[in-house]
Amino acid sequence: MAVKILSVDDETDLELLLTQFFRRKIRKGEYEFFFAHNGLEALQVLLKHPDIAIILSDINMPEMDGLTLLTKVNEMRNPSLKCIMVSAYGDMENIRHAMNNGAFDFATKPIDLDDLQVTIDKAVEQIEYVKSAQKEHAQLVDIQGDLTVAREIQHAILPRSFKLKMEDADLVDIYASMVAAKDVGGDFYEFFPIDDHRIGFTIADVSGKGVPAAIFMAVSRTLLKATGLRDVASNVCIQMVNDMLCGESVESMFVTVFYGIYDLKTGEIDFTNAGHNPPYILHADGTVEMLKSECNLVLGAIEGMTFKNESLRLNPGDALVMFTDGVTEAENKDHEQFGEARLEAALAELKGAESKQIVDTVNAKVKEFVAGAAQSDDITQLVIRRK
Repeated sequence: MAVKILSVDDETDLELLLTQFFRRKIRKGEYEFFFAHNGLEALQVLLKHPDIAIILSDINMPEMDGLTLLTKVNEMRNPSLKCIMVSAYGDMENIRHAMNNGAFDFATKPIDLDDLQVTIDKAVEQIEYVKSAQKEHAQLVDIQGDLTVAREIQHAILPRSFKLKMEDADLVDIYASMVAAKDVGGDFYEFFPIDDHRIGFTIADVSGKGVPAAIFMAVSRTLLKATGLRDVASNVCIQMVNDMLCGESVESMFVTVFYGIYDLKTGEIDFTNAGHNPPYILHADGTVEMLKSECNLVLGAIEGMTFKNESLRLNPGDALVMFTDGVTEAENKDHEQFGEARLEAALAELKGAESKQIVDTVNAKVKEFVAGAAQSDDITQLVIRRK
């Protein structure tokens, strides 16, 4: 497309001079000239042709001079519109004033057209750079908008109501939270009724960050829930999901998972830990115990693996506290990690606390510890307490 240039000068001889000197570029469609004789006429031309890219304006003109026109152009806040001011060689005060007020460059009369050609070329180069930056900015705004929607979708698919619609729902107290390090995260939690007295539950952490991890997270969560609803043992569920993820995994992504089946009546839990952080049991008497479990491989790494399940029993008042490594590996500004010792100490102060209080307290302790340092990983917790 032609570069549109507006020449503003009360000397009509300049029109013929410019059209004659730049005739080849005009014929080739590289330049298109418009002419005005003062600042007021120039503003009218700009209204009709808002895509004008360069203004070549004399400073001394009747009705509205070039400096006033420059002020009006600045009010348009169009960074891709460049003004080249023209004045007599001895009029340096006005030229300096124009440059200080945002003019791109200047030329002196009598105009050296070869030098003007160089100045226009420089202006065109700057205009192209600005437009490219504006386009990239618009793309980034679109991406940010998409990420905002993705974050809302991701949070929408995680359980936000912690009231089970089951006959024995009053026997259990569940709460969870997920704080993503980026717009979207790779952690997730889930719980769902399997029958009238058992629920499946899981907490997981996908390798990587951002959009790829979020997509893998959504796939992993869907597969775990769909397979768990088939009412199979925890290790069988994990094995089936592992094989499916291995068939779909890209860029060597994997997911650590703690999956369990909880009997609301007895407190019994059939669980399988696939490379995830071992949870803690906060006993009714206030003691804190790390759950030691079989070291199974992560999901999505090797197809055909077998996994070993285990069992435990929650007594009334006991809470199973599950978390991702974003909790223990949260760093302060000195790159010191929150660590397991601080987590255990925080839990030890929560004797008899409900699940929500446990989650909220740990999140608050982590936030206090990092003291404003940038969050490097998703922070997720899931707590199941037997009433």
